[in-house]
Amino acid sequence: MISVEEARARIAAGLKPVAAEMVGLAQTHGRVLARPVLARLTVPPADVSAMDGYAVRAVDAVAGANLRLIGEAPAGHPFNGQMGHGETVRIFTGSVIPEGADTVLIQENATASGHNVQVNEAAEAARHIRRRGGDFSAGDEVIPAGRRLSVRDIGVAGAAGHPWLCVHRKPRVAILCTGDEINLPGEPVPAGGIANSNAAMLAAFVAAHGGEPLLLPIARDTAGAVAAGAEAARGADMLVTTGGASVGAHDLVQAGLAQQGFALDFWKIAMRPGKPLIFGSVNAMPVLGLPGNPVSAYVCARLFLAGAIAVLGGLPPQAPRLAKARLGAPMKANDRREDYVRAMLAEDGDGWVVTALPTQDSGMLRALARAEALIRRAPHAPEAAAGEVVDILLLDAS
Repeated sequence: MISVEEARARIAAGLKPVAAEMVGLAQTHGRVLARPVLARLTVPPADVSAMDGYAVRAVDAVAGANLRLIGEAPAGHPFNGQMGHGETVRIFTGSVIPEGADTVLIQENATASGHNVQVNEAAEAARHIRRRGGDFSAGDEVIPAGRRLSVRDIGVAGAAGHPWLCVHRKPRVAILCTGDEINLPGEPVPAGGIANSNAAMLAAFVAAHGGEPLLLPIARDTAGAVAAGAEAARGADMLVTTGGASVGAHDLVQAGLAQQGFALDFWKIAMRPGKPLIFGSVNAMPVLGLPGNPVSAYVCARLFLAGAIAVLGGLPPQAPRLAKARLGAPMKANDRREDYVRAMLAEDGDGWVVTALPTQDSGMLRALARAEALIRRAPHAPEAAAGEVVDILLLDAS
């Protein structure tokens, strides 16, 4: 068995980013830039006001002075002319500073009456002005390639004048669930059968992490059915299987994939849950074989599939981000496998407190749905007392 860290590194090494495409700016949230965004515009395009008030010359705008109002310049309508001694122009947030002005007298510090503006409090030089190019100038790189685009990034790209962006397309992830016992949710369940929770769960997981899920028909417990499923996945960027990854007589995923030219990279990881994970490739298509137990399938997806989708989507390899919390109850010593324990979180004045759920069976989905974190226990970790600080992996809606 190999370690979780080695498995993650070997999976990343077997992947390469998918091709790029041009996408409308409003549809790029969560996508990864394939090319840097260079500003087409200078922002602000001119010196503009940061406040509503009056464009003035600081030497004129002393307390008690009276200035002659010669015009108004709303945002988008610059003043056509030049200010002289003792003159002012009414301006607003975003208005271009008129030629001849060097500061802004905010409206709270002035009293206007007809064409006269009285200065109630002196204006300081160069105040409340956003300088031309203060955010960025045309030609500047405003967003680097390889960045997953946030809502804020989309705002920057729009301000820089880009209606379209070049991003990596969403990785297509085919999902093949295997087993004679599984049935589609809503179908009659025969004796010995179960409803298939993995297909919909993993499809939602793939979509939540930036991929495009492709659900394949259930493959029954024959090598031929698994081979047919792998053939149906041709054209996908990755094939994910569930079930059939262990050592039982009906665990036929590797045998079925072998009929399509499967090349095994590794099988079995020193972790709990999720030991029988498989990784390899079929005709250059990466294959990740998850265990069939739904909790094991989810934990492995969280630890390995999420990162794989990120790499396919154009991001560099990255381990899941761990946080720290104090144990709310003691935990026994661990064995040689890295353990991921479903747990609940609480907060006190000193931060998070994490407590393991009593149910840790890898077939029990209800406890997984309740869990708010996974406690990471290193191989051979000693017994841990309540209050001891441990690593946790936070579980969000995905």
